Amino acid sequence: MFQWFTYGAAGGASKAAIAVSVVWASLASAEQVTVLALGDSLTQGYGLPIEQGFVPQLEGALRAAGHDVAVINGGVSGDTTAGGLARVAWSLTPEVDAMIVNLGGNDLLRGIAPEVARANIRGILEVAAGEGIDVLLVGMQAPGNYGPDYKAAFEAIFPELSEEFGTVYLESYFAGTFDVTGGELADAAKYFQPDGIHPSAEGVRLNVAAMLPQVEALLQRAGD
Repeated sequence: MFQWFTYGAAGGASKAAIAVSVVWASLASAEQVTVLALGDSLTQGYGLPIEQGFVPQLEGALRAAGHDVAVINGGVSGDTTAGGLARVAWSLTPEVDAMIVNLGGNDLLRGIAPEVARANIRGILEVAAGEGIDVLLVGMQAPGNYGPDYKAAFEAIFPELSEEFGTVYLESYFAGTFDVTGGELADAAKYFQPDGIHPSAEGVRLNVAAMLPQVEALLQRAGD
């Protein structure tokens, strides 16, 4: 917030002070990193009060760690990798410096072919590369009900494209929950909402904490 001065005998000094304030405000603004979180309901914060969702918790954790950052909620409930590809170009507004891509869960629920999901994720990363946007790509673990070949093909999408495009990589959005429970479903239930798919507020907190080093690496790249 700027301090405005009255003009008169001290008008020249006041104008100089205002000019200095504007310069410092501009420098502070330039240091802030803006991150677009492109995803589905996990990013959007489905079933939770706004302040307990993924984006507010991530931004809060980053600010608590001393980062001047703004995180944009680009989560759309039910979105697939195709939906993400369709909207990524116009979602990357001029202020965006970096992007987190967390998509693929709804592709799995619909049994979308891995090669289709791969092409969509590739398209998203190509758009980001074209805009000079650094990316954190979040991996996805597929269930076994589509068979081992589908599972292997789908899971390979994310680390392989991350290596190809040189992104920061996180194996799973649920890394924090897995760390605490060891992947045991009975222990994990308390960190999820009743649907068993979307994390509770505490589950989000755990996942954000586990993700923080990768997001900080993303911020470092974006700030270089």
